[in-house]
Amino acid sequence: MRIYNKKAGFKYQLTNEKVEAGLSLSGGEAKSIREKRADLSRAVVRIMGNEVYLINANIPTLGSQKISADRSRKLLLHHSEILSLATKMKQQKLTLVPIKLYTKGRLVKLELALGKTKARFEKKEAIKRKDIEREVAAQFKSKLR
Repeated sequence: MRIYNKKAGFKYQLTNEKVEAGLSLSGGEAKSIREKRADLSRAVVRIMGNEVYLINANIPTLGSQKISADRSRKLLLHHSEILSLATKMKQQKLTLVPIKLYTKGRLVKLELALGKTKARFEKKEAIKRKDIEREVAAQFKSKLR
């Protein structure tokens, strides 16, 4: 079971460095993740003090628990990993971006990547490039028929 952040590649220029982190969840949230009911499109990861938090991830709870779907969730990382990520973020002006949410056995894991935010003109160029590729593929298909 995997839930991908489809907006991450569009909003950020991602580096190759990826980190796997555990999530601190309630039982109802873990069940909803297993049923693919989570959304990472607006999610951001922040380092506050010596802890890392997932903010704005929409993970609804199943059952009768009254927990907010958009609450901040603590990520489980080693202290050395947090320090190395924090220094890279400060030195290179990068952002921690959640890429995908998945289960590993009975555990729920989150894959993080370092990325730099794209400028508006870069996003427009990416859209134009995709449109051109789509048109070329459609013309190629029509010629084959």
